[in-house]
Amino acid sequence: MLATIAVASIVVLAGMLLRSPFANAGVNSGTPPEFTHSDAQSWLNSKPITLASLKGQVVLIDFWTFECWNCYRSFPWLNTVYDDFHSKGLAVVGVHTPEFDREKVRGNILKKIIEFGVKNPVMIDNDHSYWNALNNQYWPAFYLIDRQGRLRAVFAGETHAGDAQARQIEAKVVELLAEPAG
Repeated sequence: MLATIAVASIVVLAGMLLRSPFANAGVNSGTPPEFTHSDAQSWLNSKPITLASLKGQVVLIDFWTFECWNCYRSFPWLNTVYDDFHSKGLAVVGVHTPEFDREKVRGNILKKIIEFGVKNPVMIDNDHSYWNALNNQYWPAFYLIDRQGRLRAVFAGETHAGDAQARQIEAKVVELLAEPAG
């Protein structure tokens, strides 16, 4: 009886993973949608940018919101990744998608960017349009796009320097940076 329950549980979990947007991390998943905000007020640390303008670089998109403790506890690692790989062709773009109304206030987001030491561009996604365009479901979530503009990997969850997920993401960044730009 216990063995039957265990097998049934494994089958259910496997089915959930196969439907998960993260089940195919590392598989070429097509071209991600263009950023959904292009007005200057929707960008911090940068003028408005487009994914098209980043073609030729590897892009790491980080979905976060400032009251998400998993998000802000990931910033030390993410800031190190930015420092280590930015000069080698990695563009990191934050997408701040709020959960609460107070997280929609541009000034509050800016204060947190300064507090967390975020150097990369951040798009304010108050209407969840980019979140929805990618069918994202998690804070934080990390999307890796190759030099040709194809979505190549997706990861979710708090990440710290040296942990298994950090090593996976960093290895994928190195792999994608080694690929030809065009």
